[in-house]
Amino acid sequence: MKIIERGYNENHRRALVDAGIHPLLAKIYAARRIVSAGELTYSAGALLSPTLLKGIEDAARLLADAIQAGKRLLIIADYDADGATACAVGIRALRAFRANVDYMVPDRFKLGYGLSPELVDLAAKTNPDLLITVDNGIASVEGVARAKSLGIGTLITDHHLPGTELPQADCIVNPNQGGCDFPSKALAGVGVMFYVMLALRAELRRRSWFSGEEPNLGTLTPLVALGTIADVVPLDANNRNLVAQGLKRIRAGQAQPGLLALLRAAGRNVAEVASFDLGFVAGPRLNAAGRLADMSLGIECLITDDEARAANCARELDRLNGERRNIERGMLDQALEKLQALEAQAQGTFFMPDWHEGVVGILASRLKDRLHRPVVCFARSADGRSLKGSGRSVPGFHLRDCLDLISKRLPGLIVRFGGHAQAAGLTIAEADYARFVIAFERALDETLPASARTKTVETDGSLDQTYYTLDVARMLDAGIWGQGFPQPLFCDTFSVESQRVVGERHMKLVLAKDGRRFEAMRFGTLDPVQPNHLSRVRAAYRLAVNEFNGLKSIQLTVEHVES
Repeated sequence: MKIIERGYNENHRRALVDAGIHPLLAKIYAARRIVSAGELTYSAGALLSPTLLKGIEDAARLLADAIQAGKRLLIIADYDADGATACAVGIRALRAFRANVDYMVPDRFKLGYGLSPELVDLAAKTNPDLLITVDNGIASVEGVARAKSLGIGTLITDHHLPGTELPQADCIVNPNQGGCDFPSKALAGVGVMFYVMLALRAELRRRSWFSGEEPNLGTLTPLVALGTIADVVPLDANNRNLVAQGLKRIRAGQAQPGLLALLRAAGRNVAEVASFDLGFVAGPRLNAAGRLADMSLGIECLITDDEARAANCARELDRLNGERRNIERGMLDQALEKLQALEAQAQGTFFMPDWHEGVVGILASRLKDRLHRPVVCFARSADGRSLKGSGRSVPGFHLRDCLDLISKRLPGLIVRFGGHAQAAGLTIAEADYARFVIAFERALDETLPASARTKTVETDGSLDQTYYTLDVARMLDAGIWGQGFPQPLFCDTFSVESQRVVGERHMKLVLAKDGRRFEAMRFGTLDPVQPNHLSRVRAAYRLAVNEFNGLKSIQLTVEHVES
């Protein structure tokens, strides 16, 4: 593992300082290609216009016609945090617009992902006039055709990359579809649905639908922020703005009761919530429902206004998340044992017959971080007839495109697939697992760039001791950080004075630098730090706030140690 420092433009750093940005933040932002302070001024008025999205005005008219005619709308959700928040945004907005709307989320273990013909047949039993997909649907060619044959309309709202054939839906809103000039291709599914609701409100306004005060869709931004961060989409300027609007409301205690309950169930102070808490606290708890049970529990948590019900849902989600962590831990141990048995040779595919289908994505992410290479993990489907795989990639390697290459080379090997550059899912026959392993490794050998093979960690360089303060730690926490706009990570050389296991899965260290001692934590590992002959290590770390018995102090969270 090599720790390197991000480069930055000194002129840009100086311009940010001159504009009043804290000197430390100025360097951090300049290293993330921020040129002016204006790029860091977040406001609702600065969001990209909904009219830039291809098909959104047609979608608004389609929905407005349906609402005015009293037609039955049914949202087809997805079983991850992005899909759940997108569904909640749709349900809350449409009900505020006096629409007749309900939702349905597929059982991932029986029906799989997206608007399948089987799901359409199930939905048809509720007699909907219009199906609205959120965070899915762009690949549902057969499902949309089935709905059309039954006389049911379809509106696709999605952000995933389209295939060679688009579904023949009544309307499609997806920033990644051909001919769409929306500048932010990184919108999450919840972001797409939020924009559709903004366009719908404008259309209903033109039709004088609102007799009194219009619904304030700004109240939904906490859900947009949660789904955007949890789905790990790149935080371009527009996504950072969406997240900033949501965090502002969450910190003021103005989020949905279920979202606040999720944070409180994890012991988080709502007034100090950071983007990290959305990605690593609320997001995993919401995702736990879709991974182990039924995402309807997560959606109900987000759409209820009953605080007692929200608290009950949050407690159950917290329990499921604990169960998910235990399952994941066992699967990771099995995978690492398998890796050791192969004498640690490079490997990108893993499968165990007893692995849980709902947790293979997280497992792939953990292994990708450890191996620093794209990884796909498989589990048997609930019906036992196929393998469900979930993959995670490293920067510089497009995983969905890799699967597309394999499917074209070996037609029929991959039954279905979809996803993004950094995350993708697929289904194969169990008998074809060995063929897929060979095909995947060949594709990696041919297309994985040299830059993506190097085990490097980018940091923001050394942190001056004057910045080891609670105020600086809070300032950094308050920033909008995530995929493509990473949380500040620093690197320095320390003496290792002590280290011990705490909480069964973590290492607690005492590090020293320039005569000052620091408490530090390495989470999720029992591997001791191996210092050099001078008892020193070069470590990449985050500045964190540790709270114990009501007292707060600075703590370093060690993410990587140079070897």
